Amino acid sequence: MQPTDKPWFTESCDECGSAFSLSLTDKQKVHEEQTPFQKIEVYETEKFGNLMTIDGFVMLTTRDNFLYHEMMTHPVLFTHPDPKRVLIIGGGDCGTLREVLRHPGVELAQQVDIDEGVTRASEKYFPELCESNGDPRAELHFADGLKWVKEAEAGYYDVIIVDSTDPIGPAEGLFGEAFFRDCLRALGDDGIMVQQSESPLFHMKLLEAIHTYMRRAGFDHSQTLHFPQPVYPSGWWTCTMASKSPFNGFREEASAARPFKTLYYSPEVHKGALALPPFMQEAFENL
Repeated sequence: MQPTDKPWFTESCDECGSAFSLSLTDKQKVHEEQTPFQKIEVYETEKFGNLMTIDGFVMLTTRDNFLYHEMMTHPVLFTHPDPKRVLIIGGGDCGTLREVLRHPGVELAQQVDIDEGVTRASEKYFPELCESNGDPRAELHFADGLKWVKEAEAGYYDVIIVDSTDPIGPAEGLFGEAFFRDCLRALGDDGIMVQQSESPLFHMKLLEAIHTYMRRAGFDHSQTLHFPQPVYPSGWWTCTMASKSPFNGFREEASAARPFKTLYYSPEVHKGALALPPFMQEAFENL
């Protein structure tokens, strides 16, 4: 049981039969706003720095966001042969944008998030994630990502990163076949998309559906990578890449010689993230 002499933030996952808690400082909540799209709150925790939640669900913390942001970006960017134009759908906290722009070969990174409130709260409470917002290669657009991709020039992007919240509310359409088909059209011949794809322990049916919808949309190849993420349900998370072309490894030498520091990502971690446990292999083989 939680100690009663201190405040806690608790996120319950009823469908999973689990809950996750973080102890708060005496200051507790430092920000709250209801935007036209969702409720954004920021808490001050004892051990995890600042915590942002959306509609009561954990979005990120200062302490462990690097796991997610590095794994949503570097594997796909080192898998593409030469990524220059990158589109980020969602990602309003700007951590994914920051990681993308660590790659000197990237010439344009467009971030399209429907809710400007997430970015403005991040600028104040997670400024380290927003340090690349002023990069001349960065464009921040507050718009509907579904509409943006549908109207994008065919073949324009090298990489599309779907850094979305859970598939409910404004993000629900980002997990469907129609959206994946629009992404396919917007990608060049070597283009790759990557989608955050929830927990393999709690959400395998969704993971299977993502692979199925990607294939139906016209992506001939898809693969899932897994990584730890302590503040999300189960503490075990995934992202799923899709491409027109076969995945023949990644640019391992370039990954090893990357001109920037990472806290989690490495060539060895990249390889390990592709090694799936038998229950995941079996699920994907049966699609």
